[in-house]
Amino acid sequence: MASTFVPRSVFPKIDSIPRTYFLGHHKAGLEKMKKMLSSIDHVIECRDFRIPATSINPVFEEALSGKRRWIVYTKRDLGGDLKLANQRNEARIQQWHKTSKAFFTSRFDNNTIVPIVKALRSQPFNPNKLTGARIMVVGMPNIGKSSLINALRNYVMKKGKAAKTGADPGVTRRVGGGIKILERAQGSVYVHDTPGVFMPYMPDSESMLKLALCGCVKHTIIPSITLADYLLYQVNLHKPRVYEKYSPPTNDIIPFLESFSAKTGCFAKGGVPDLDAAARKMVHMYREGKFGAFIMDNILDTTLKLQQERLAAMGGSINQAKKAEKLAKKERQMETVEVV
Repeated sequence: MASTFVPRSVFPKIDSIPRTYFLGHHKAGLEKMKKMLSSIDHVIECRDFRIPATSINPVFEEALSGKRRWIVYTKRDLGGDLKLANQRNEARIQQWHKTSKAFFTSRFDNNTIVPIVKALRSQPFNPNKLTGARIMVVGMPNIGKSSLINALRNYVMKKGKAAKTGADPGVTRRVGGGIKILERAQGSVYVHDTPGVFMPYMPDSESMLKLALCGCVKHTIIPSITLADYLLYQVNLHKPRVYEKYSPPTNDIIPFLESFSAKTGCFAKGGVPDLDAAARKMVHMYREGKFGAFIMDNILDTTLKLQQERLAAMGGSINQAKKAEKLAKKERQMETVEVV
C-alpha cells in the first residue's frame, strides 16, 4: 500500500537571506511623497492579494498618516481560482479595514475595476479645486500600482498605457506627474504613480521569501533554487496536484527540479539538467498563474491579531479576546483544502 504524501509543515529558517531591499530610490521616493502630501486629496495603497498581510508596509502608516486612504488588493486571480473561497477571504480581509475602503482587482478582469471607478465618481474630494482632485498611488515594489493606474485610465478614458510596467521591481523610480483617469463636473481626477517602497527591515526570512516569490524583490537577491524550494513548500500545502505532470509528490527540491528540467527542456551544455534555469522557469510560471493560485498568508491569524489589538485599544476584556480566538480556531477547522 502506497504511503500518503505529507507536506512540510514549516519551511526552515535561512539566516543568509537578506532582511531588507530598501534602496536609495525608495528613500528618495518616500521623501518626495511626504513633501507632496499637502497637495494630495487621497491615497490609494496597493497590496498583493496573495500576501495581504506581508505586503502591508508600516512605512506608509507613518509617512502618510492623516490622509484618507483606500486599500486595493491586486492580483486576486493569483490568490485562488475558487469563487467561494475568494469571497470568504475577501470578507475576512474587509474586517481589517474599519475606517477605509478595500477593493480587490484581478489582472485580466475589468469588472473588478468598476467598484473603484464608482467610488472615484462619488467621492467628494475638494470640488473647489481648479486643478482637480489629486490621488497618490503607493505600495511595495512591483505590487501592481502602475497596472492599476493603466487599467483605470483604459476603462474610463479608453486610452492606452500612461504608467510604465515591467516584470521586475524598480520600473518606476520617481514620483510621476498627474495622469488623468476620470473627468467629473466638479473637477477631473488625476493620479500620481510612485516608486515602490520596501520596508527598511523584514522581521523574518519567510516574509522576505513571500515578497520575492511575488516579484517584489529583484531576482538576484535570493538564489533561484531557494526560492523554488519555498514555492514547492507552498504548493504542497495548497495545490499539491498542480505539478503532477512534472513529478510525483515530493518535498525535495533537487529531485523535483531534475524531473521538471527533463519535462520542460531546461538543459545546460552536454544535456545535463540546468537546475537554476528550471527554478527560474518554475517561479515564472507561478507568477503567471500557471503553477497554482493560492494565498500564502494566514488570513485567520491576522484577523484574530487585529481583533485582539482593537479590543486592547478599547479596553476589551480577556474573555472577549478568548472568545474571538475560539471562533477563529473553529473557522480553521472548517477550512477545506483547495485541490486543482
